[in-house]
Amino acid sequence: MMFAGAQKNAGPSGVTIVIAKRDLIDSAKKNLPSMLQYRTYANNNSLYNTPPTFGIYIINLIMKWIKEKGGIEAINRQNIEKANLLYDAIDNSQGFYTGHAQKDSRSLMNVSFNIKGKDSVLESKLIEETIKAGMIGLKGHRSIGGLRASIYNAMTLEGVNELVKLMNKFAKENS
Repeated sequence: MMFAGAQKNAGPSGVTIVIAKRDLIDSAKKNLPSMLQYRTYANNNSLYNTPPTFGIYIINLIMKWIKEKGGIEAINRQNIEKANLLYDAIDNSQGFYTGHAQKDSRSLMNVSFNIKGKDSVLESKLIEETIKAGMIGLKGHRSIGGLRASIYNAMTLEGVNELVKLMNKFAKENS
């Protein structure tokens, strides 16, 4: 069985994707309320209640886009390339940027980091620079602060390259 929250990479928030083997669905407990049984949805072609049609429509468009881009494997390769590019910029900044996550636990989607000494003034200045360059959303995560570059599937390699160029220039000017 596979269960996925769709938000960001596969569709809008609030939509989930479930793929399950029929025998697994059929062997599940039958004493659960009908709304909590996958068999209810499987037996009714996923139409037991009113489905979130807009979310499903968006997922359909995104799945077609992924297929056009070469499928999941191609998207994954691109996501690894984007993440590596950004993490390399952080790791090779001579300590100007420091990542939050341990190297073996880094996200391919959200790259969180700080500027040396968690300098909030410089971090705000970098955010301003990215906005001037037409980039949005670098402000850090609400629980850890700092900076966060979200590089989900729709973010292009070119976009990450532009961010890295800006970060490198900013580090040189502010070291």
